[in-house]
Amino acid sequence: MKPVTIHHAKTHLSKLIARAQTGEDVVIAKGKTPVVKIVALAPPKIERKFGRYKGRFRFDESFFDPLPDGDLALWEK
Repeated sequence: MKPVTIHHAKTHLSKLIARAQTGEDVVIAKGKTPVVKIVALAPPKIERKFGRYKGRFRFDESFFDPLPDGDLALWEK
């Protein structure tokens, strides 16, 4: 992409940001001299912690019993 002027960048900032998010290089120039490059940030990583909910839920032994025939029939449709 060729550099855009500061005036163009001010009036079309949201469009330039959208283009940067797609991976395109967006360069803003003061006159004919490039001065700024808009770069998309990487999305934040979601921290997944193994065992985060350990001890928060309790199940009794009936949880592992077979489903009643009526409920089981609903799952087999």
